[in-house]
Amino acid sequence: MSDDVLHHLPALRAYARSLSGRLQDPDDLVQETLLRAIEHADKYQLGTHMRAWLFTIMRNRFYTNIKKAARERTGATDCVSDSPSSQPTQEWHLRHRELWDQLFEMPAHYREAIVLVSVLGVSYIRAAEILECDIGTIKSRINRARTRLKHALEPEF
Repeated sequence: MSDDVLHHLPALRAYARSLSGRLQDPDDLVQETLLRAIEHADKYQLGTHMRAWLFTIMRNRFYTNIKKAARERTGATDCVSDSPSSQPTQEWHLRHRELWDQLFEMPAHYREAIVLVSVLGVSYIRAAEILECDIGTIKSRINRARTRLKHALEPEF
């Protein structure tokens, strides 16, 4: 693994936030991803794009965690720590929250595509590799996701 893994931490955190939302701590997902990358460093092929490899590990880990959580009910929905102690007062924070709420209401495959390309700056080709689909599918998903966001937030912007 010739690439510096730590260089990709900001992008990993952003992608983890987009995947996990309020379901789990994004930093835990980043930590699990890095742990898996270290455990399976021998499977990393020289010439492979490091960020795409890490994003793929993260995405797979996230969906594995969801399957696991479905089997293990812990009562987290009743936990008081999930409720905010005071409401945010800054308008920009509310706008940001509205955008993320709309992102999490759309299907996961649209959300993943738009976050990878529009937020993290991953190329269409790399996004297609990460999400394991054709580049045309990525372009279509991003177009549909942008249209959904535009219609949902149109009165605001």
